[in-house]
Amino acid sequence: MANQDDTQQHWPVLDLVGTVRHDGNGGVLDDLAGPDATAAWLAEHAERFTGPAEPPAPDADLHAEVIALRRAARALFARAVSPGPASRADAHRLMPVDEALARLNAAAALDPVTPQLDWPAAPDAPPLVRPLSSTPDPRARLLAALARAVIDFLSGPQREHLRACQAPRCVRYFVKAHGRQEWCKTSCGNRARVARHYDRQRTGAET
Repeated sequence: MANQDDTQQHWPVLDLVGTVRHDGNGGVLDDLAGPDATAAWLAEHAERFTGPAEPPAPDADLHAEVIALRRAARALFARAVSPGPASRADAHRLMPVDEALARLNAAAALDPVTPQLDWPAAPDAPPLVRPLSSTPDPRARLLAALARAVIDFLSGPQREHLRACQAPRCVRYFVKAHGRQEWCKTSCGNRARVARHYDRQRTGAET
């Protein structure tokens, strides 16, 4: 059975959206809480979006741009899971959808990418498409790559399997790996079952 950690490996955008997460005690943590935190996150994750290119040096402006793209992505994720519930982390303060779309598309346009065909000489090797960046600006390249990751995800079939985990305290989005999956990972499923058992016990005691 695939869990959230297995599924997330295929969709870098879930790394970005998942920087808003539960702290295990009913609260919410932000892995991009400031420029330094964003720098640490980019050092670990940027290669999944931009390839081996060196990530730009983060500052307050870049931090704000990355946060805005994350807000746009989470607003569009909430729309994608509708009429199901959105993540509890920000369901009450989502960016308007038209603003989210405009911000996402504007960021993607910062770095027009040209597809290049690469066909290895090895026998039976399939041809591959690799994107060729057209800007030397690492900030533009990063922001465009983040935006394209959101666009690629939401325009593909995996959008239909996107869900917000409803386990107690969890605020993650995840892609369902099979039809019966209800939670993003096993620990959330265990926590949800314990909560349901407690609710049944309490209800029985009150009747």
